[in-house]
Amino acid sequence: MVSIKKIVESSLFKVTSLNSVSVVIKLLIGILSSKVIAIFLGAPGMALVGNMRNFFSSVETVTTLGFQNGIVKYTAENKDDETHLKKVISTIFITLLCSSILFALILFAFSEFWSNQVFGDHNNYGFVISILAISIPFYVMNVFLTSVLNGFGKFHKVIYITIFGNIIGLLVSVILIWKLDIAGALISIAATPALLLIVTYLYFRSLMNMREYIHFRYFNFAVIRNLSSFSLMAFVSGFFGPLVYLTIRNNVIEKLGEEQAGYWSAMERISSNYLLFISTLLTVYFLPKLILATTSQQTKDVFYSYYKKILPLFIFAIVIIYILKGFIVRFLFTKEFLPVEELFQWQLIGDIFKVASLILGFEFFAKKMTLAFIVTELISLGILYASSMFFIDLYGIEGIVMAHAFTHAFYLLMLVIYFKNKLKPTGMLSKQN
Repeated sequence: MVSIKKIVESSLFKVTSLNSVSVVIKLLIGILSSKVIAIFLGAPGMALVGNMRNFFSSVETVTTLGFQNGIVKYTAENKDDETHLKKVISTIFITLLCSSILFALILFAFSEFWSNQVFGDHNNYGFVISILAISIPFYVMNVFLTSVLNGFGKFHKVIYITIFGNIIGLLVSVILIWKLDIAGALISIAATPALLLIVTYLYFRSLMNMREYIHFRYFNFAVIRNLSSFSLMAFVSGFFGPLVYLTIRNNVIEKLGEEQAGYWSAMERISSNYLLFISTLLTVYFLPKLILATTSQQTKDVFYSYYKKILPLFIFAIVIIYILKGFIVRFLFTKEFLPVEELFQWQLIGDIFKVASLILGFEFFAKKMTLAFIVTELISLGILYASSMFFIDLYGIEGIVMAHAFTHAFYLLMLVIYFKNKLKPTGMLSKQN
């Protein structure tokens, strides 16, 4: 039997423990950030911050071309082959640098247009879009260097970068909100990610000399072709997803006002906080298992392990959250946000369906089922948009969380039907480790 001492001293245990610390720190910072925004900006400010976050997510996907996972994969596969590694790094670096500069110029030149699209024509935040445009190339290079570190298996460095990034983000946002109110909050979202390049470079410079790996003679279009499937999957979820949420929130602002939209944004923040644990667990533990599962039975074992061990615990936690909803709203925000309590029921129901479907959705990534992922993702986003428009007219702000529950219930049903052969019990399941 392996001793507890050996387990504790193992690299896997240390990485997992450090990642858990990172998740907890991110959660605490999210709580503090929510409180600061609630106190200084109120519900209307929460709505505008939500719009900015959605817009930034879409910009991030476009400017990084959805390459993150591909960079990790092909760096890991070629890290011991210097010739191929130079092709991978040079091709991706040059492509990302050119695309990010081009997109930054477009964003900067039409900053007023984008401001109207994101914040409405009654709010003039074109200067925030201009700041975002300037920071984009720096942010993209940060994503590139972090992904290369990940590909080399430098998990500790990546986690430390994440921790420092979250802390820096909180400090910058608090100072800017204190000095500039809503404008400060928006600027912090636009500029902070670019500041992380300094931290990332300090960790990266000991890994390699970039000047030796980047040159136009190493550029290879085959690398871009290999990354195309990753780009398509990331683009659909990373661009269209935030865009749909941005459109829905602007519809709420137009029909119900910024205050009501702020309540929904507050509910989204609460949801994202507790879902952080599930998404991290899926990425760190279950995704590698799905990738290594080469038979239908092995995939079933992973699915059933998730549904037997994780989903029941999550449902139990959801019940506790619902019971404590009043305390949670007061703790995270202010009394102004008490109407958020009315949104919990349908949000939590929707999150149960969402968590139940996540493990199935990760199978698309594990097996690179690009077309199936794109079709199901677009259908679910279309249903979310249409049902939100319909339910908002009938039930007001509560209609959004009702649409959230309806969409994820339908999405789960779609995936269950699609993966029915991998979910159908066939004899005894193999023992899970």
